Amino acid sequence: MSGQTFSGASRYVLDAELAQIVNVSMALEMPLLLKGEPGTGKTMLAHAIAESLGMPLLVLNVKSSMKLVEALYQYDTLTRLNDSRFGDSSRDVSDIEAYIKMGKIGQAFMADHRTVLLIDEIDKADTDFQDDMLDVLDQMAFDIIEIDKTVCTRHRPVIIITSNAKKDLSDPFLGRCNFHHIAFPDPKMMRRIINMHFPGLDDGLAQEAIDAFYRLRQMDGIEKRPATRELINWVRALQTDPDFKPKRLIKSELPYLGVLFKKSQDFEQAQRMTQRRARY
Repeated sequence: MSGQTFSGASRYVLDAELAQIVNVSMALEMPLLLKGEPGTGKTMLAHAIAESLGMPLLVLNVKSSMKLVEALYQYDTLTRLNDSRFGDSSRDVSDIEAYIKMGKIGQAFMADHRTVLLIDEIDKADTDFQDDMLDVLDQMAFDIIEIDKTVCTRHRPVIIITSNAKKDLSDPFLGRCNFHHIAFPDPKMMRRIINMHFPGLDDGLAQEAIDAFYRLRQMDGIEKRPATRELINWVRALQTDPDFKPKRLIKSELPYLGVLFKKSQDFEQAQRMTQRRARY
């Protein structure tokens, strides 16, 4: 452990509790599991840590069909077969290792410098993938069976794992990680986020946009509630309209709802709410 500590980054609003669990996880050399609904900044935290500590960032985007070996390494049998058939490669086809390509975990282990390894949306994977991956991260080593070689980490990475809580994680998995739940920002925290992204933004526009955003999030029956990224894009859209006045958000109009809602039924429900407000 190098003694580096994380205290925030230029584009990330950080609270003290989150900073503390990041630094504890680095000190204990344990993966940090982040849960929370989409848009709470789980993925961006890994980017912020990498920026703050000057480390490269490697991102493993977990897919439902992914096998652990894909995250460790891939053996390119097809290229080796073609090279052996056509003989126009500079590589020695008898050297199997020349056809081994590291996956994201393998790259983190083999890196010349300490990295931040983001394992994004682990809840998409099955239980075997989760538990086997934690075995590898515990041991900081894995085997390449095709060449009978063990790859050991050169520099233990900072490991951030995210989950959208769509599926329960196994008890062994949870027991081997530090855990933090990132709650959706309250209006006060959201104002800090907006101020960071839009320095000098008109106070009236900022406050009325945030108030309208939380009203929309509280509508019943919404399948995909707008997240922080949608609010940022919405404010950006409002800024580009030279005729827009913040008081329109108070009275009746909620323009550019398609920036906030990406599902037809949610968009239509927001429109209906806007029309009801316009009648009063």
